[in-house]
Amino acid sequence: MKESRYRQMRMIVFYDLPTIVKIDLKNYNKFHKFLIKNGFYMIQYSIYCKLCINLDEVNKNNNKIDLNKPPKGNIRILVITEKQYESIKIIVGSKSYQENYMTTSTVMEL
Repeated sequence: MKESRYRQMRMIVFYDLPTIVKIDLKNYNKFHKFLIKNGFYMIQYSIYCKLCINLDEVNKNNNKIDLNKPPKGNIRILVITEKQYESIKIIVGSKSYQENYMTTSTVMEL
């Protein structure tokens, strides 16, 4: 079971999108809904995370994000192992319900 923590990964998406003009706000909402629909959950405002079982799933999600990215703004993706994600130090606040729920123990390997 310890081995899987190194194989499983977390994709963290950081984005900063313009929302002043109506079309930009529409693109922002569309991208936000796309992330939620594809299994990402919010860690903090504009920072979303998803547990991926292997590198193939990471690449698949990268391609999906690339196809659904808005035309303006900044979007960055960081991929880290589950072990590295577990070592995140929370200075203020606590883990959200989704962070506590979406762990490697909830993933079923076939």
